[in-house]
Amino acid sequence: MLTISSESNQFENQIKTLAKTELPDFNDLLASAGEVAKQIELGQSLFLKTTGCASELEYKQQCMKSGQIMYHAHIGMNDMAATESGLIRIHHKLQERGFKLDRAGFAFDRRMGLPEDRWFSVAAETGPMLEHSNDWHKLAQSVPIQPHLGDFMIGQPASFVNTVNALRIGCTTIGNLSQFFSFEAPGWDDHRFTSAESVKAISLLANFRDQGVMLHSYLEDGYGALFKQCSTVAAWAMLEHYIVEDLIGAKLTHCIGGLTSDPVKRAGWVLALQKIHQGELVGSMIYGDTISFGSDFERNRAVTAEYLLWDILTQMYSPTGHAVLPLPVTEAIRIPSADEIIEAQCFGRQVEATAVRMFPHVDFSGAEAFADNICVEGRQVFENALSGLKQCGIDIKNPVQLLYVLKKMGPQTFEALFSTERQVNDLQKSSLYQTDMYLLSKKVVDEHRDFFLTPELRKKVEGKHFLLASTDVHEHAIGALAQLLSEAGAEVTSLGAEQSPDQLVKQLKMLEIDMVMLSTHNGMALDYAKQLKSLMQSSGIVVKVAMGGVLNQKIEGQSLPVFVTEDLKALGFHPATGLPSLNKLLTN
Repeated sequence: MLTISSESNQFENQIKTLAKTELPDFNDLLASAGEVAKQIELGQSLFLKTTGCASELEYKQQCMKSGQIMYHAHIGMNDMAATESGLIRIHHKLQERGFKLDRAGFAFDRRMGLPEDRWFSVAAETGPMLEHSNDWHKLAQSVPIQPHLGDFMIGQPASFVNTVNALRIGCTTIGNLSQFFSFEAPGWDDHRFTSAESVKAISLLANFRDQGVMLHSYLEDGYGALFKQCSTVAAWAMLEHYIVEDLIGAKLTHCIGGLTSDPVKRAGWVLALQKIHQGELVGSMIYGDTISFGSDFERNRAVTAEYLLWDILTQMYSPTGHAVLPLPVTEAIRIPSADEIIEAQCFGRQVEATAVRMFPHVDFSGAEAFADNICVEGRQVFENALSGLKQCGIDIKNPVQLLYVLKKMGPQTFEALFSTERQVNDLQKSSLYQTDMYLLSKKVVDEHRDFFLTPELRKKVEGKHFLLASTDVHEHAIGALAQLLSEAGAEVTSLGAEQSPDQLVKQLKMLEIDMVMLSTHNGMALDYAKQLKSLMQSSGIVVKVAMGGVLNQKIEGQSLPVFVTEDLKALGFHPATGLPSLNKLLTN
């Protein structure tokens, strides 16, 4: 194990302690999954019936051979009625224009990750719930669009149950493994149970590998979003491949793109993943560039044109079966409507026509060099990780223990312990080899530092104690804010992502806090605020609470979440969705 900081011994001791955690036996989970697999008949979606394919994998392989570009859409209506209606409208309107949507992913309510008896004990969030067998059926049979089930399926406490249901409707690409490491089901903290259920679900998929079933992992929905170096993300992809394919025997498919803007990196990642999968990669989708999106819809359309052009060109250069995703221009501010998804899909076909004309003139040598470098460096990080974990007493042949320990140790510890000398001394100097999300976070801090260091603001915040947290997995904003406030002389306690109202109030009882700053994105701002307000009142806590991010709420009967800024003000909370409002809040 490479020691690079004074904290390494502490980190290693933590891993050694985690190695002693009692976990379910892998062989028992494997056997249990095998028994259940005998009772499941893999379903056939309307898409598979229409195409004559046994699985999405088979369809992808046909596209790779013929040069057809696959298209993906991500759908997040509030309930199943709106989701079904949206799917039907999208299919028929695209069909009228001579286009076909190949696959659709669904942004489910996070409660789908919980056991059913826990669904209604926590606040509803953005996205539909699959409460009845008929809801699952609608995903696969309403239209000939293949369902992709990623969000809050595998990697959550309800992994196994969700996987059984997905297989029965003919969903043959199921995920999202990376969410296991960074996401928490609301109100849930039993990581041993989640580790076991996730391994059991992946073991179930292994039983259907020969029928074309794949485990999906969107790297930037996990630690890939939190690493600084691209080579560490590559190492992580190798680690997931090792756990899923070598230890459990399932077929893994990788996705990336949502947090990558640089076109050389977007193309390079497809080439790198092909190397990581030893030439046998069949990809799920390339997500759209979300970090370059904002409230300027015309600019968003230009961003889509740029990244989509490169994604299509890359599939023409190195067909991997990844479906491309034209993002609706509203993606950054709210859940897109069916008509906005249709508009984006039509725009995508225009970009594809341009890509065909450009392809003979495009040079991919930069992307090839990027892929080569991060894979070479990533391989060393991967080997460091297995060697280091083994030295700390981890059984690196046991996927249950590996998943549990990797989740508990976190991305910062992983990168600090297993980075190579070259990463630390050389590659960090080149922006090409740093992740775009890390570069963006640095840019945000640099752009706002002058404001936070003004005498007026320093006078207001110096010596004050701020408590920062995110209600969901999005924590980059609070990370940048924590650094800026600290530089301005404030005391900062950052709780990180996935913090419940109970956890916040527990900290407020222990600490003397001057202001709470919350980030939220998942359509539950008002419900969360009401719960937090109630708990604070019952505990006699009075403190200023600021909320930023996407301040909307899932409302029954509405197909999309609604903005609740005024409702938050009525509760006595302080919406802060940009620097001007934050400036006013901090200096008053």
